[in-house]
Amino acid sequence: MTTFKHTLPGFMLALGFAVPAWFLGAEYRLIGGPVFAILLGMLVATLFHIPNVFGPGFRFTSKKILQLSIVLIGFSMNLSHVLTMGARSLVIILAVLLTSFGTAYVLRYLLKTEENVTILIGVGTAICGGSAIAATAPVIRANDREIASAISTIFLFNIIAVLLFPSLGRLMDMTETAFGMWAGTAINDTSSVVAAGQIWSEGALQTATIVKLVRTLMIIPVVLILGILQTRKMTGEKKLKKSERHVSNPTIRQRKDSYVLLKVFPWFVLLFLAASLLTTMNVVTPDGARLLASAGRFFIVTAMAAIGLNTNLKQLAANGVRPLLLGMGCWVAVAVVSLGVQYLIQ
Repeated sequence: MTTFKHTLPGFMLALGFAVPAWFLGAEYRLIGGPVFAILLGMLVATLFHIPNVFGPGFRFTSKKILQLSIVLIGFSMNLSHVLTMGARSLVIILAVLLTSFGTAYVLRYLLKTEENVTILIGVGTAICGGSAIAATAPVIRANDREIASAISTIFLFNIIAVLLFPSLGRLMDMTETAFGMWAGTAINDTSSVVAAGQIWSEGALQTATIVKLVRTLMIIPVVLILGILQTRKMTGEKKLKKSERHVSNPTIRQRKDSYVLLKVFPWFVLLFLAASLLTTMNVVTPDGARLLASAGRFFIVTAMAAIGLNTNLKQLAANGVRPLLLGMGCWVAVAVVSLGVQYLIQ
């Protein structure tokens, strides 16, 4: 009940912005409801001081309500299509992972960015934005400042992607499947992926969502590999503090990594597959599936409104230019490679 009271004000405010954004998106489909929602939210957050009481609700809406929207969208999909599209996207996803990490590694030495910030931005660009950063941070022992710098940098390019990708896709005359594949592999955060897909078309939204969920699962091997590398790094140090000796024990490190994985594992992916299975088996009627999927699309707009209302432009400016350049380099490289690999496969 306490959690409900804390999250209700922010959720209701985001919902209030989502309603006009939804109707504006229906009227101006080339722009779309998610773009209207995030721009309206950012405008209000910039012009007015929003009390801290709304913060928990914004965070709840941008994460939990977004996950609910993805589960509901699963009712509009056939499971065979989900499995086929997921398998087709694996090559592109692997190329994106290698590109993001490779670009971050090179730019770190050119820009002289901090090691942890570089890793967090590289992981966030490669996998799933803020969720990947949250999963990686405790493994590499990043501090709050490094986490905030990486998340705000990734967030900036999430917003740019929602605004830019649909226009670029139309300029390149992409099909809805091609655009969905591009959005799912080249846009950082899940919220921005589903927003861009919804702006394009229903088919693009489905493809982008499937591809993004497969990409999100890459968080598991990446966190495990980083945990192993961090353990070796700490074990090789000659002079350790008492607390560092404790964490450097491989058994303890393995337990901690397992805890991190359990905590950040995208469990809603399993619910998405379950929803798709129910539709495939005709447990849910076509009318019911359409209604649930429509609710999911509306909740996407609500999540975008919450993100806009919770945008901290001052934090973005305070990070300095180097993390932004690193984030931009990784983001552009991933977008280009994703397109290139897709066209090579076709």
